[in-house]
Amino acid sequence: MKFSKFGQQFTETTGISQLMDDLGDALKSPEPVNMLGGGNPARIDAVNEIFLTTYQSLGKDAFDSGALDSMVNYSNPQGDSSFIAALVDFFNRHYDWNLTSDNIALTNGSQNAFFYLFNLFGGAFASETADNNGAQESINKSILLPLAPEYIGYSDVQIDGKHFVAIKPHIEEVTHEGEAGFYKYSVDFEALRDLADLKEGRIGAICCSRPTNPTGNVLTDEEMATLADIAKQYDVPLIIDNAYGAPFPNIIYPDVNLKWDSNTILCFSLSKIGLPGVRTGIIVARPEVISAVSAMNAVVNLAPTRFGAAIAKPLVEDDTLKQLCDETIQPFYAKKAKRAVALLKEAMGETPMRIHKPEGAIFLWLWFKDLPISTTELYERLKAKNTLIVPSEHFFPGLDIEDYPHAHECIRMSIAADEKTLVNGIKAIGEVVRELYAQG
Repeated sequence: MKFSKFGQQFTETTGISQLMDDLGDALKSPEPVNMLGGGNPARIDAVNEIFLTTYQSLGKDAFDSGALDSMVNYSNPQGDSSFIAALVDFFNRHYDWNLTSDNIALTNGSQNAFFYLFNLFGGAFASETADNNGAQESINKSILLPLAPEYIGYSDVQIDGKHFVAIKPHIEEVTHEGEAGFYKYSVDFEALRDLADLKEGRIGAICCSRPTNPTGNVLTDEEMATLADIAKQYDVPLIIDNAYGAPFPNIIYPDVNLKWDSNTILCFSLSKIGLPGVRTGIIVARPEVISAVSAMNAVVNLAPTRFGAAIAKPLVEDDTLKQLCDETIQPFYAKKAKRAVALLKEAMGETPMRIHKPEGAIFLWLWFKDLPISTTELYERLKAKNTLIVPSEHFFPGLDIEDYPHAHECIRMSIAADEKTLVNGIKAIGEVVRELYAQG
């Protein structure tokens, strides 16, 4: 059986399909697996109790009030209107953005949102010029990632055009909580401003995650303001993936500000607050973007799922969700990051490991400078020891990494696992990496 080019793109092995396959295999494995590779959030009892209580409260009340119909029936393609109204009120109350319901759409998770957005702003565009026969020419536009490495799930969602253009990071050795052995990425704005694709109109949007998946890096307010200015200069939107950022789940440690304007597209998710299975993404954007996303929802999904909206709505309305994120979720991951760093330093001994400064998200990004093998090979060796991480080669969409050693020397490691898994997984990583350096 033959598939189209479109079908072949989705049936080939990709970084994100490998990640999700490994996650599924780990969950059904008869042997214990040190699952440090997935994006599942941690099980936090205090968080789950609130979700369970909220879910249970929906039951009888929903039958008595007729609200059950609004939970199980289709919404309009924009998403559940009552949840959208709650979000409008929430963002205006806390950020004074002057949003209306025309500024928010729901999707079936943020991965679904980025499929829409990257294909809205990347791919074939009609040119303003015509050829010698008067036919309108077309131009292919890419999504600009101003700071690679970036999220593994971006790589394969665009179905037309050149896909991505990315900028290598500045790398600076830094201390963290008074300790050496850390580094931090920052945007190379000189390289970005010199980018021919940007100057010549071949960029359709600029996109970054904050905090960054996989590294936990948080772009500074100054970096974000500069990116916003460049996006406006070239009349392209700035898309910000806020899956780990403020206000929910707020797994972000530096004191930074969240801003929105009509040239910005903000993407949120209910996944990392502890509800990954309800597949609820949130897009905040100008009305014409929301209208386009709603139209795509109608074609692809008919309508977004409403279950996540039903659980989150009361928690958004009374600020329970914000309080939960600020007082429970963020401190939980800050403690987990500190614990994982201590375990890593103990396990790695004198190896030249460097850890990207933990500034947010649910991962640590480890750099093994001059590692004798690629981290794809390291991944396979660790997998043989029932320990799963994600190799760095998958996190550089838009870059030719063949001659870029740094892209072959890092791994993403989740810190969301339970204590036993974290200890055993880091021990396995330490054993394999120390042996590799010892062999030279």
